[in-house]
Amino acid sequence: MSNADSTVTPLKSLAGEGVSIWLDDLSRKRIESGNLAELIENSHVVGVTTNPSIFQAAIGSGEGYEEQLADLATRGVTVDEAVRMMTTADVRAAADILRPVYDATQGRDGRVSIEVDPRLAHDTVATVAEAKQLSWLVDRPNVMIKIPATKAGLPAITEVIGLGISVNVTLIFSLDRYKAVMDAYLAGLEKAQAAGIDLAGIHSVASFFVSRVDAEIDKRLDQVGTDVAESLRGRAALANARLAYEAYEEVFASERASKLEAAGANKQRPLWASTGVKDPAYKDTLYVDELVAPGTVNTMPEATLKATADHGVITGDTVTGGYEQARADLKAVDALGISYDEVVQQLEDEGVAKFDVAWNDLLGTVAGRLADKEAQAK
Repeated sequence: MSNADSTVTPLKSLAGEGVSIWLDDLSRKRIESGNLAELIENSHVVGVTTNPSIFQAAIGSGEGYEEQLADLATRGVTVDEAVRMMTTADVRAAADILRPVYDATQGRDGRVSIEVDPRLAHDTVATVAEAKQLSWLVDRPNVMIKIPATKAGLPAITEVIGLGISVNVTLIFSLDRYKAVMDAYLAGLEKAQAAGIDLAGIHSVASFFVSRVDAEIDKRLDQVGTDVAESLRGRAALANARLAYEAYEEVFASERASKLEAAGANKQRPLWASTGVKDPAYKDTLYVDELVAPGTVNTMPEATLKATADHGVITGDTVTGGYEQARADLKAVDALGISYDEVVQQLEDEGVAKFDVAWNDLLGTVAGRLADKEAQAK
């Protein structure tokens, strides 16, 4: 990466603390304009994440997809197939751009994530079949298949990891579910080991969502309306994420994980997702500055990436010393009658529903585009 080594920028400092910076966005325009390559070169970006909402925005804009849409219309493919062809083409192209990073980091970074069809979030068998299909379609070693951390997603994670396919587990909101995700990953590694698959080639991240936790809990604190409630605004999401990191340290120091590591396995890194600040009262780099810890990934929308480059304040590890305070903050929220379990379940349900809506919107957009192309061809 070119950044003049004498210049210490916030992004360089963040990378120096052991945080991998991934971009939470992808579009054909970003690929073809050279913007993605530029971010890798100049902004320490070492990975890309996508989701149904990101593709809905990219393909909905139409930029860069016209020729492929015309070809797909000519072939008379279904809308579902058209969407898969367009999204996997973007992921494959991004994976090729990131390939040097993948090679330089022995597969740790240089990753591009693509999500299974969100309509399958509660169907284990279909999720596994879709993950295999996506891995085959993209056909790049640096792809990661995103599987939601729903109850049906957990056995799918084990199955897919057991096949040697790298996985990005998404939509994690609760500490209990996060522990179940790590367990599913270790079970998958044990399956892969039993099948004689090289564990060193399997990588995984666990996407722990941040800003949405504050958005929901702050709303409930505002309803309580006391000074104590006011003082707790903007604290729950960081507390939750810090305790997730504590759980990560505990699980990967266990005998079970250590045995697998000795056999070549990689740790499943925590990835901070949903790091764009939703409340304008908060600093726009809050979920970057305050979640610095070694061996993590922070996937940022471009606005957050730019804000961090401009005025992020990286002061070293801001996670591991904060466990007691984190516990106290969540306890204080609970003492006000705000149920943690209820909040995290609501956020998971909403997260699945949002991606479902985005996917259906995307299908609708593409159906319209294909019909236009067919009409033009007549």
